[in-house]
Amino acid sequence: MREWVRRIGYKPSDFNRLNIVHVAGTKGKGTTCAYVNSILTNYRAKTGLPEKIGLYTSPHLIAVRERIRINSEPVSESLFAKYFFEVWEALESSALAQGLDPLQKPVYFRFLTLLSFHVFMREGVDTAIYEVGVGGEFDSTNIIESPVVTGITTLGIDHTITLGETIEEIAWHKAGIFKSHCPAFSVEQVQAAVPVLEQRAEEKGVQLQVVKVHPEIYKVDIKPDEEFQRVNASLAIALANTVLEHAGVSTMEEGEKLPDEFVTGLGKAVWRGRCETKVEGNRTWCIDGAHTQDSLKVAGNWFTKVAQKRHARAFCNWRFPLLIILKDFVNRNSDASAISSLTVQKGFADLWRILDAQSQVSVIPTIEEAVGYVRQLSQDKGEIQILVTGSLHLVGGVLSFLEGADFATS
Repeated sequence: MREWVRRIGYKPSDFNRLNIVHVAGTKGKGTTCAYVNSILTNYRAKTGLPEKIGLYTSPHLIAVRERIRINSEPVSESLFAKYFFEVWEALESSALAQGLDPLQKPVYFRFLTLLSFHVFMREGVDTAIYEVGVGGEFDSTNIIESPVVTGITTLGIDHTITLGETIEEIAWHKAGIFKSHCPAFSVEQVQAAVPVLEQRAEEKGVQLQVVKVHPEIYKVDIKPDEEFQRVNASLAIALANTVLEHAGVSTMEEGEKLPDEFVTGLGKAVWRGRCETKVEGNRTWCIDGAHTQDSLKVAGNWFTKVAQKRHARAFCNWRFPLLIILKDFVNRNSDASAISSLTVQKGFADLWRILDAQSQVSVIPTIEEAVGYVRQLSQDKGEIQILVTGSLHLVGGVLSFLEGADFATS
């Protein structure tokens, strides 16, 4: 990655001027970044600082431009195209100058990370929030040499092929974003992860601070009103406070109540595809991109609470009267023939029929067909709730059909 950076005309140290907030973790890192962005946006409106806030996240839901935002807005199509080809041409010209193959380019995520740095540098961003892609230690974003602050969200088991199968191995990778003499924060973690994070912090000369749920957060209109979201918001408070102080903006002293800008920022923050509800006639679509065992449990609990509020009755034995399982179009680690024949999906369907013989289970190959099927079945019915979960790719596809437009432009 450092070589790619050099070939487009930068040194990693050049990015220090972006005053970066770097966030890793398994669950909630995108939401935490969105909270930090929203808090900074409110301070920008009041004080003029930061002047330009960059936000780099992944994956996108609909349009790739969602990944690279300035002052909360995805970069325009024209700017994206302009800077895309500047990076592309810089890679080709440097390859030719060095006698290298100009056809060799960074893989998708690395290219987009390069592009984000180039966009933010050219557009004069003075504070940037970076979400790690996978892991931390070897992630493309981890060429950042001197971030203003780093943060670790809740850890769990995910990306085991790359990061390992134990929480200790995963914690090692995540802590790779710690940088010497740069403040570092982590939410409270499962016990197995704690000594690994502490050891990594010590190795890197970092004083790791553990963030507990902020006592004032219970007075804030957090959406959804769930404890895991308060954990994310509390970490965002610590990160935003650090970067604001670095910029010379007075915020709060320890133990002081949250300033209005924090309260408003947390309440107004929007991070689509995460615990999102969307009403369409008699249908309430409950949409969450959960894709790990832990996050799916959280999504299920959230959906149950939404359904309870809508029907005002207890669900002691909650069942799904209809379950739809879709084809996985983006899994590069699975056999193509198995994906084409829906082998895994049919296996899941058979398992669900064993778990609940009364449920109607359908395996449908495309998102468009599944959305249409649900709409057809729900005609002339009472109020119903639909849970959409399993991946952010699925969530993005469903939202595109529900809204019929590229919401990155809105």
